[in-house]
Amino acid sequence: MKEILDAIQSQTESGSGSAAVTTADFAALPLPESYRAVTVHKDETEMFHGLATRDKDPRASLHLDEVPVPELGPGEALVAVMASSVNYNSVWTSIFEPLSTFGFLERYGRLSELTKRHDLPYHVIGSDLAGVVLRTGPGVNAWNPGDEVVAHCLSVELESSDGHNDTMLDPEQRIWGFETNFGGLAEIALVKSNQLMPKPKHLSWEEAAAPGLVNSTAYRQLVSRNGAGMKQGDNVLIWGASGGLGSYATQFALAGGANPICVVSSPQKAEICRSMGAEAIIDRNAEDYKFWKDEHTQDPREWKRFGKRIRELTDGEDVDIVFEHPGRETFGASVYVTRKGGTIVTCASTSGYNHEYDNRYLWMSLKKIVGSHFANYREAWEANRLVAKGKIHPTLSKVYSLEETGQAAYDVHRNLHQGKVGVLALAPREGLGVRDPEMREKHIDAINRFRNV
Repeated sequence: MKEILDAIQSQTESGSGSAAVTTADFAALPLPESYRAVTVHKDETEMFHGLATRDKDPRASLHLDEVPVPELGPGEALVAVMASSVNYNSVWTSIFEPLSTFGFLERYGRLSELTKRHDLPYHVIGSDLAGVVLRTGPGVNAWNPGDEVVAHCLSVELESSDGHNDTMLDPEQRIWGFETNFGGLAEIALVKSNQLMPKPKHLSWEEAAAPGLVNSTAYRQLVSRNGAGMKQGDNVLIWGASGGLGSYATQFALAGGANPICVVSSPQKAEICRSMGAEAIIDRNAEDYKFWKDEHTQDPREWKRFGKRIRELTDGEDVDIVFEHPGRETFGASVYVTRKGGTIVTCASTSGYNHEYDNRYLWMSLKKIVGSHFANYREAWEANRLVAKGKIHPTLSKVYSLEETGQAAYDVHRNLHQGKVGVLALAPREGLGVRDPEMREKHIDAINRFRNV
């Protein structure tokens, strides 16, 4: 791995290209037989049996193993991973909830001779990366060894007609590093070539790796016609507005001329939203909203109190869009506070998958619930393009080493983090990989916004 890292590091940090290593040089680099990767083990899937979700500790289940470099297939690329990040799907994988990911790998392995590679007794996890292409397989023409890239996490086969209008509808759609093997929390990753996108030149490796999954997810959920189709002037209620997903939703709302109503859980998180430019902020803990009377019974009076508070911040208007991802805890309130004809768009259920709401407030007010899951290639490309243009900024707050991934996942699991938590893979330190320092300087305060809290 040292020879690969030396070649990458020899690229000038100024972006002048005067010391650039050529495509041929990268293609000639020998691949190692193995690499370090963060894994879960198939024989440990019952290790947390009987424990409450909160008590399951990713530090116990995530391992840093030396694993063989996978065989490269048609339409694929091997990427030297300089940095990655932790998403909730990495947490779910690490605590084997809602079920073990080895079932995903087994099913994928039955699809073809090529996909058998993924069905292993270990799972290399991670759904983000920033790095450099090392090898490309047959049929790859758009990318070459030496290209600096980020990867989105949509893996599709596209042999069915169903996916050719929106690739997220492909019956064989999977999330790389969660439902496939050889993910990004490693020194080398295996991706399909249509997962690759140009690395934003003004960002470091760890900054470029941070937006990927959450930025693309927020773009589809909020901006795309496949999601809420947000327009100028919309009031957008954003749960967890300073978190890994909500921080990008807040930026998209502000950049798109909408009015975000940011729901947070502390004064510190409220201040982060203000620093992004949001004005309407609700600290749900300070205002003591309790949407459930007990484990089984919601409290509509709290929905009404919440709706009244929203109208105080919007000159009497209800919200056009609710950006939902907490799920069970908040969904009843989300449906209630949405305006007549409005949209509740949901992409996750971090507080529970069994959503309950009063359907009278949905059907009689002509509201819509839209399910949204990650993004197709075009949506991911557009989301990355906005980052590359300095319109949307990474929300990286803290960076760990590959060896410390368990702690990084623990922080996300226990909500001890702000924004996104990064992980250095091959990059020996933070701050490397910047190719456009002038543009970086222009946006440095926004880039560091989450680092300074």
